[in-house]
Amino acid sequence: MTACNCPVTQPGPTLASTCGGAPFMLFMGLLEVFLRSQCDLEDPCGRPQMKTTLLSEYDFIVVGGGSAGAVVASRLSEIPEWRVLLVEAGMDEPTGTQVPSMFLNFLGSEIDWAYSTEPEEMACLSEEGRKCYWPRGKVLGGTSVMNGMMYMRGSRKDYDTWAGLGNTGWSYNEVLPYFLKSEDNLQLDSMDRGYHGKGGLLTITKFPYHPPLSKAILKAGEELGYPIRDVNGMYHTGFAIAQTTSKNGSRLSTARAFLRPFKNRPNLHILLNSTVTKVLINTTTKTAYGIELLNNGAMQSIYASKEVIISGGAVNTPQILLLSGIGPEEDLAAVEVPLVHNLPGVGKNLHNHVAYFVNFNINDSNSAPLNWATAMEYLLFRDGLMSGTGISEVTGFVNSKYNDPNEDNPDLQLFFGGFLANCAKTGQVGEKLDNSTRQINIFPAVLHPKSRGSLKLKDNNPLSHPLIYGNYLTHTDDVKVLVEGIKFAIRLAETQALKRYGFKLDKTHAKGCEEFKFGCDEYWECAVRHHTGPENHQAGSARMGIDQMAVVNPLLQVHGIDRLRVIDASIMPAVTSGNTNAPTIMIAEKGSDMIKARWLTPEAGFFYTSHPSQRIDRQWGSW
Repeated sequence: MTACNCPVTQPGPTLASTCGGAPFMLFMGLLEVFLRSQCDLEDPCGRPQMKTTLLSEYDFIVVGGGSAGAVVASRLSEIPEWRVLLVEAGMDEPTGTQVPSMFLNFLGSEIDWAYSTEPEEMACLSEEGRKCYWPRGKVLGGTSVMNGMMYMRGSRKDYDTWAGLGNTGWSYNEVLPYFLKSEDNLQLDSMDRGYHGKGGLLTITKFPYHPPLSKAILKAGEELGYPIRDVNGMYHTGFAIAQTTSKNGSRLSTARAFLRPFKNRPNLHILLNSTVTKVLINTTTKTAYGIELLNNGAMQSIYASKEVIISGGAVNTPQILLLSGIGPEEDLAAVEVPLVHNLPGVGKNLHNHVAYFVNFNINDSNSAPLNWATAMEYLLFRDGLMSGTGISEVTGFVNSKYNDPNEDNPDLQLFFGGFLANCAKTGQVGEKLDNSTRQINIFPAVLHPKSRGSLKLKDNNPLSHPLIYGNYLTHTDDVKVLVEGIKFAIRLAETQALKRYGFKLDKTHAKGCEEFKFGCDEYWECAVRHHTGPENHQAGSARMGIDQMAVVNPLLQVHGIDRLRVIDASIMPAVTSGNTNAPTIMIAEKGSDMIKARWLTPEAGFFYTSHPSQRIDRQWGSW
């Protein structure tokens, strides 16, 4: 562990507050003191410093320092003569987020945009106001600071389908090199050969510690005919203990992986706690030339001589486009935003995976996994329950009866919850949370949802949250597939591998579904509509394509506006079959190379080979 030679000033939500306040203050407060004394976690010397004085003009401005934006800013600033500004609405990542087992703690905190959908017609019916909750990272590193860290690329068919829609260059074989470019895989020997990379900026590895139940779940999957395999390799169907974006038992966000190693680049400026209110566009030439932002209560304009790149994610990106006058003419007129370019697809095609939590009880007392013993194991060795996400590290990709298994494009993903060492009041070993037995969750998610939502501006105030219409489960096929996923979860719990743990289905009736017999299809159809799991894989709201409803072309340039690109999950024509962080990083890697291809010439000193990670440098020193 490195020595702390810099002052510790990192703010952010406290662990005690994320656990529930006063009852957790003593143990969680003390644990946080110890965690913040660990210099590899706090990293006071490695964090990028915010620029106090900005230039009036940059070559490139990247809006949003999240999963994609941090990568784009890092890659563009590799060119020493390019001045790059990265603008992030949130703060730097709090120390507590570095601990893998704390990954749920920061939902709803000040580093979360804490969005909610408008009242749903067919989902989240038992939630307050029939609204689904959408956490999104408002922090440097974005949602890669708050997610479960699973590294999942999706299926080959995902990308081949994108290419089949006219998106030249986005087939699986064409995007695979950009996955490899980022990757520094620490377990190449146990992964499918040829599908993983070494030496990239993003460390990919399994967590150091695996609860015994994790391995039992893999065996249960095998009993039902699903192999244990590298689901990012030759095939996508099967079960796995996932590889993750982690390093030495701690989280590796895109900010930590792609920005911190280059914090001293003089041409890379990072501005935190600043909200971009719109992109500046010349209405005559339809060319982007800068941004307007709100910083410390003051409005400021900053100019870009080459391009503006929006990397705000599936919610903020369409919001910024709309605030800039780019979007459906009628929607902009309704909130009195002057029209710059009529682009009807902005905010449309918004969609997300959708899940349902199936609860089980096992033969184990419901004691807190977090205690002083597990804490010391982590503080001293970066091992034990705090170094992972409990059984949330396990996943399975399976087929419902509606899906063709021969396509290797599974339509269901299974997630698991339990043994998460995230909160405790006393730190004593065996501290009971209540007098019941331990609960385990299995939650199937629909990977290819057919329901589509949309996003509009609430008003023309850039600080207002947009109106989000999730439209979950409005297509009946999504409900049918999800019910099949629930049945699979129950079958999984009945396998010999899990019987020894005493898995028992919690048959508490779902609120609002009392009229149906527990366990019949009608009951589950009711349950998924009342207690919907909205997932956090939002995508598609600035869709890539060549048709009239597309927002960006295959080069990720906004249709009709020069020098403006979108690089994030919002460009996905259809969400990938799995967790979306790895595909978003890939999109950022590919998008960055597309920008370089436009603006770099041999005279600038760089020639690129056919492999995107190789650069022949004839003029500049290595960065």
